[in-house]
Amino acid sequence: MITKEIIKIASNTNNVGLTNKYNYKSSLKNSICGDKIELEIMVKKLKVNSIRYETESCVYCEASASLLATTIINLNINTIIEDLKLLKNIISNNKYIFPKNYKNFEILINENNLNRINCINLPFDAVLKALR
Repeated sequence: MITKEIIKIASNTNNVGLTNKYNYKSSLKNSICGDKIELEIMVKKLKVNSIRYETESCVYCEASASLLATTIINLNINTIIEDLKLLKNIISNNKYIFPKNYKNFEILINENNLNRINCINLPFDAVLKALR
């Protein structure tokens, strides 16, 4: 269910807009609903220095991208990869115990939004694709 808080998160445009300054880049399309995301990640000394993205997507994907972009700044890329794999495992097992840095995803990843989980996962998949 879309809440005011999800809309507020999705409305955060601090990391929206590609700059063509990146070490890593990816784009993905959700084959189920058609959501699209393209992102650029700048990494310095194995830590994410910046992440920029653009979406053509629903509010769930936009909120997930916004949360993810603010969450992974200054984190080590290997930690990010492991944490995102753990988050995807949490989702697939319906056990909502989040890694420390990802507690803010509780608003998106819960029983009320299971039918939109592919939308929420799309930014995770795009970051994992870029960092591999």
